[in-house]
Amino acid sequence: MNLHRPAHVLIVITVFMITACASGSAIVTGTKRVPIAPEQVTLYLERPADFDVIGIVSASSNGGWTEQGSMDYAIVELKKQAAKLGANGVLFESTGNTTADARGGYAKTVQGKAIFVKGK
Repeated sequence: MNLHRPAHVLIVITVFMITACASGSAIVTGTKRVPIAPEQVTLYLERPADFDVIGIVSASSNGGWTEQGSMDYAIVELKKQAAKLGANGVLFESTGNTTADARGGYAKTVQGKAIFVKGK
């Protein structure tokens, strides 16, 4: 009898949920810059003093164990999309829910403007 099998299954499921939990997109509306690391992107709830808009970014996730977990994954994906455009910030605009699958599951959605904050 292999007692370690349930632990392996749980690890595989956890890894799958973490890696397959978010998706996003970006539309370039300004001047794209050199991509940066997503960790360098700041989320802004209010407009910073001096910035240029690079594009519109959106993301969704249904992979968290809780609604907040799904929202956290969506925010991480939002920053990844902005980083690809060379934005060092995201001006947060909206959040919501969308039907994620045929079973009626819901995904958290977020949208914002990918921005380059001058002097940051």
